Amino acid sequence: MIFLKKSKIADNEITDHEIYKKRRQFMKNAAGLGIIATTGVAIKPLFSQSDKQSLSTDETRTDYKDITNYCNYYEFGTAKTDPAKNAHTLVTSPWTIDVDGECDKPGTYNLEDLLKPVSIEERIYRFRCVEGWSMVIPWMGFPLADLIKRMQPNSKAKYVQFQTLYDPENMPGQRDNVLEWPYVEGLRMDEAMHPLTMIATGIYGKDLLNQNGAPLRLVVPWKYGFKSIKSIANISFTETQPYNSWQQSSPTEYGFYSNVNPNVPHPRWSQSKERRIGEFTKRKTQMFNGYETEVADLYKGMDLKRYF
Repeated sequence: MIFLKKSKIADNEITDHEIYKKRRQFMKNAAGLGIIATTGVAIKPLFSQSDKQSLSTDETRTDYKDITNYCNYYEFGTAKTDPAKNAHTLVTSPWTIDVDGECDKPGTYNLEDLLKPVSIEERIYRFRCVEGWSMVIPWMGFPLADLIKRMQPNSKAKYVQFQTLYDPENMPGQRDNVLEWPYVEGLRMDEAMHPLTMIATGIYGKDLLNQNGAPLRLVVPWKYGFKSIKSIANISFTETQPYNSWQQSSPTEYGFYSNVNPNVPHPRWSQSKERRIGEFTKRKTQMFNGYETEVADLYKGMDLKRYF
């Protein structure tokens, strides 16, 4: 399953959730039998059963309508509902990704060529934003590590930097100075190679809509949502730590790591609780967004208040 074309399905035509779950179970069974999708990409389990890491949560998924209508995407406006209203101007086909820096396979890649070798799988992740709201999203995508290995970073590559498309004509928010454009984010190499880190191409078995970061975006579920950069147009392998956009905007409020941490408050609000979209009562924020078992070793010995 490779998602390239923008979905034209209206909200009222979305597959009933119970039918959807049965379809996903069929796909899992097909994968076990070695069935090949019509695209020619093998549907296979994301990890073997011997893998101890839990890649998907069994928590209730957030409604598709909420996921696609309550978004942060400042390139299309600062209000949560702005991206769904304004992102139709984004042109996602054709799409290319420039790869450069400390790697042996730099170049400009067409999206279709970049996705051909990958197997798209579903991962259901908690998603926590720094403002205090959260969702549970069934992402479709593949491990970022698979892409990095193909680019063959060399020994100098300590970090991976990402940039969103810069297109003020079609991304009206880039005409304002609310942030420095294009949007920049980055990960330490071991974070980028972690099994939980993924490149998403869809949600709920459908293509990513423009407001959700089409045609491909980063998803790092143990970090605050602004780390999961949208509409990626450039990937650079660097020896020095990238200076991400929100650091440039307000370095005392937004650090490079941006790990979900209930013990480190944002200067303007607490991070100890969150409101799951669709729920009224707030819940306690979990360390690393509930992925502490999987990722805590990445930060062993670090002062998480200093490296926030």
